[in-house]
Amino acid sequence: MATEGLHENETLASLKSEAEVGGSLEPRRLRLQRGTDYGLVLPVHQVAERVEALGQFVMKTRRTLKGHGNKVLCMDWCKDKRRIVSSSQVCHEHAVTMPCTWVMACAYAPSGCAIACGGLDNKCSVYPLTFDKNENMAAKKKSVAMHTNYLSACSFTNSDMQILTASGDGTCALWDVESGQLLQSFHGHGADVLCLDLAPSETGNTFVSGGCDKKAMVWDMRSGQCVQAFETHESDINSVRYYPSGDAFASGSDDATCRLYDLRADREVAIYSKESIIFGASSVDFSLSGRLLFAGYNDYTINVWDVLKGSRVSILFGHENRVSTLRVSPDGTAFCSGSWDHTLRVRGMVFCFPVCERREDG
Repeated sequence: MATEGLHENETLASLKSEAEVGGSLEPRRLRLQRGTDYGLVLPVHQVAERVEALGQFVMKTRRTLKGHGNKVLCMDWCKDKRRIVSSSQVCHEHAVTMPCTWVMACAYAPSGCAIACGGLDNKCSVYPLTFDKNENMAAKKKSVAMHTNYLSACSFTNSDMQILTASGDGTCALWDVESGQLLQSFHGHGADVLCLDLAPSETGNTFVSGGCDKKAMVWDMRSGQCVQAFETHESDINSVRYYPSGDAFASGSDDATCRLYDLRADREVAIYSKESIIFGASSVDFSLSGRLLFAGYNDYTINVWDVLKGSRVSILFGHENRVSTLRVSPDGTAFCSGSWDHTLRVRGMVFCFPVCERREDG
């Protein structure tokens, strides 16, 4: 009989139950090894309960840049920390007339010798920079990328020779700057792609994108495949930015929240919001240490969040219209915000004085 080899008190049903339990434990053991067991991943603010709180802030507007005749839609820092490109203007040293009225994306090349920009013309154009103010930069323009809808974002990779673009046609693409050849395309968003950010590691081959389908997607640039996807926002994702270590990223959305996603845990670990904030977040960026998250909003303000505690630590005023773009300088000593009020504001970086609790002797 089939039951002859059973020990005392053993039945086929009990062995089957034991096998099922063992099978269910094995996947959990693997998740524990990877650190991705959802039940063990706590929200960031709970993990950071004993972390020292941030204290007083000192933040001043160092310079207000004027010269745009209309809404500032985008900006980027040069790696030399001295120059900024915003829409079609470079720190008043150069002005480039674009063939479209809305220049929605711009980026500085890593070498600082070129800029890329584009918008409603569906193209990404690269302009070499010189120090001759009288030189016609538009004559040296090179059209690198062509989408079937507006260009929403662009970013050079770790060299001047390749550029990533995002578009309202629902795709992202990697291009060769010299030849204009399409190297890789990225399909997966169900609506307009509004933003992208390249992983900070020089050897990294991933980037994150966000769009009108409420999704944030992480892509492998070599294969063109989506390797992770997150869908917890309730409206369009306007901005994404990697954490300095590259292990997480933040997003800002029209649902009036910013969120933090841990790539190792493969889940959302923090939400930055308040009931009093009812306007969308248009742009986000981290401080150099990653402790602070700066977020520009459509109510003309910039909110500063403590990434670990999940609390708002400051509100910055000054712009007279929607804050459309915000970037921290490469050395972390300043950040620049652009607005629909036609200006950019460069502010000195935050100085934080920890709050020390006074202890009584005895």
